[in-house]
Amino acid sequence: MTRSQARLSACLASSILLALGTGTVAVSAPNPEASAAKPAAYTAAQFFETTEHWLVGGSGLAFSPDGRWVLMSSDQSGVFNAYAVPVNGGDPVALTTSTTNPVQALSWLPTDERILVITDNGGGGLTRVSVRELDGSLRDLTPPDRVSSNLLGWSGDRSTIWLTATAQDKRTPDLLAIDPVTYESRLVFQNPGMLIEAVSPDGRWVALRRQAGSADSDLYLADLSQAGQPRLITPHVGMVRHKVFDFTPESSALIFSSDGAGEFERAYRYDLANGVITEELKGDWDVIAAHFSPSGRYRVSAFNADARTEMTVTDMTTGAPLVLKGVPAGDIGAMRFRHDEGQVAFTVSSSTSPADVFVADLTTGETQKLTHALSPAMKADDLVEAVVVHYQGEGGVTIPANLYRPKGASASAPAAGVVMVHGGPGGQARRDYSPIIQHLVNHGYAVLAVNNRGSSGYGKTFFRMDNRAHGEADLRDVVAGGQWLRNQDWIADDQVAVMGASYGGYLALAAATFHPQAFEAAIDIFGVANWTRTLDEAARLPESRRTALYDEMGDPATDDERHRRISPLFHAANIVKPLLVVQGANDPRVLQVESDDLVAAVRANGTPVEYIVFPDEGHGFRRRENRVTAQEAYLRFLDHHVRSPSASEY
Repeated sequence: MTRSQARLSACLASSILLALGTGTVAVSAPNPEASAAKPAAYTAAQFFETTEHWLVGGSGLAFSPDGRWVLMSSDQSGVFNAYAVPVNGGDPVALTTSTTNPVQALSWLPTDERILVITDNGGGGLTRVSVRELDGSLRDLTPPDRVSSNLLGWSGDRSTIWLTATAQDKRTPDLLAIDPVTYESRLVFQNPGMLIEAVSPDGRWVALRRQAGSADSDLYLADLSQAGQPRLITPHVGMVRHKVFDFTPESSALIFSSDGAGEFERAYRYDLANGVITEELKGDWDVIAAHFSPSGRYRVSAFNADARTEMTVTDMTTGAPLVLKGVPAGDIGAMRFRHDEGQVAFTVSSSTSPADVFVADLTTGETQKLTHALSPAMKADDLVEAVVVHYQGEGGVTIPANLYRPKGASASAPAAGVVMVHGGPGGQARRDYSPIIQHLVNHGYAVLAVNNRGSSGYGKTFFRMDNRAHGEADLRDVVAGGQWLRNQDWIADDQVAVMGASYGGYLALAAATFHPQAFEAAIDIFGVANWTRTLDEAARLPESRRTALYDEMGDPATDDERHRRISPLFHAANIVKPLLVVQGANDPRVLQVESDDLVAAVRANGTPVEYIVFPDEGHGFRRRENRVTAQEAYLRFLDHHVRSPSASEY
């Protein structure tokens, strides 16, 4: 899955690196008196009136050709659309006005105010790149013989758009060159079944990745000037993960990451002329980004530090970090340079602040905030900052988690609790803004967002611990998180629920199935109920994705017995606590029939089950009205089935 598709469906210390304390706590939560003031209570609608802003991806051009506008995607209308934000301040201007399917901004065109956008009609995962013409109309750039497409980037001279596009009879996309004037397309690289990651600015080299397993991958280079046969550049022994970051602007090297030298991923430079590999960056956490400004003067690098992003911008001419003034506390992300490198756009977010777009002058360091994402009806002081805690999982494994403690919760006024499980497998609970979590916390629920074994960001050993053991020790980490919550004297120990989405929805279901007394209730948001069916459907995936999934979960040809053993559907008779199931009718990953079957089986137990199906959603929520409806259902369900009627109202 490409970066744009993923967004559409869901460095080392420096002056630009925000001085964020990790807030790490060995076992206990913060001081009970630290947040005694009770906050104002807000509705789900108010939380989702908070606006999401996404700057265009690194493959696109964020600044308009005249430098007056920054391109972003926003859901301020209730559905994601493309917007232009004035660099000198002012309201964003809508460039697309869809009221049904989301439209994500990808790039300005380099000579005028046309833009590239991507759409996914119905949430089924078949994305298509279009150009928004100057008159506002959309023209699909996907050739008629292709069922989906995505933007990979631009050539260095901006004369060619690189698209990846998949034919009806193929599982993997090929590389196409699109003329930005005539819109004519030509096939430049036929994919042998790998993931196409990047094209060098001079158009000569294609970087590819082949997955040998969930934690094992290789990188290849294809030289388009010499027939384009992929050549392995990362030979290794054992399991090593490799990822492509970027080609250097002058097309002399490829920057990539590898965890072959230790627990955490480091960045390396591969010299295209002689094949020499040198280390570029390393630290105490995974390097998650390393790319350059258009001229190569600035390098942007980032580390995943305890579920937060630490970013550095280095002036490569001096080796000194870039100094920006007036940047608020939070995670800096999506650093995008103007073509002449006079300005840079970026986002800043935190647990209590959704991402806002900023622009900085690279000469003076002066910074200006361009958007205001938090609902004007809400105060950031009423929200709760995530704090990292740790507890012991099975076998003495330390499990990190992000704790959100309601204001006013104490031993004399204990709060109900929710264990929140992230998606994946292999995802991570981040300390960023979550309206789902903040709404629950605002209404008196403590939320423990767990990073069970198998989560990314904590070293390769931790990441691999759940391979072919899902629904076992990782599930018991979730159950242990519930017990950790109950052990806090400010938690009502008979009022703890579990919830999650996607793979997190599966673990919530599995907790209700295989540990039926561990939680008072469970919320499953498009989670897998039948691994046999899901993994049979995975046979249609591209080879690299299918290989990684089978390595992680097991091949259905040989592991069917275990898949049945860990599937809640086949053991639904065990589910005796109230259950809420949320499903998208167009979900291509977790089919509605799975949830239909599960709900029918649990209802046969006489167990209370609430079931919500959104007819216009897939694997995730695209429409704000549906997010609000779902959020109201979560709170209503928890209030009815978890919190005692005598509990204080928040």
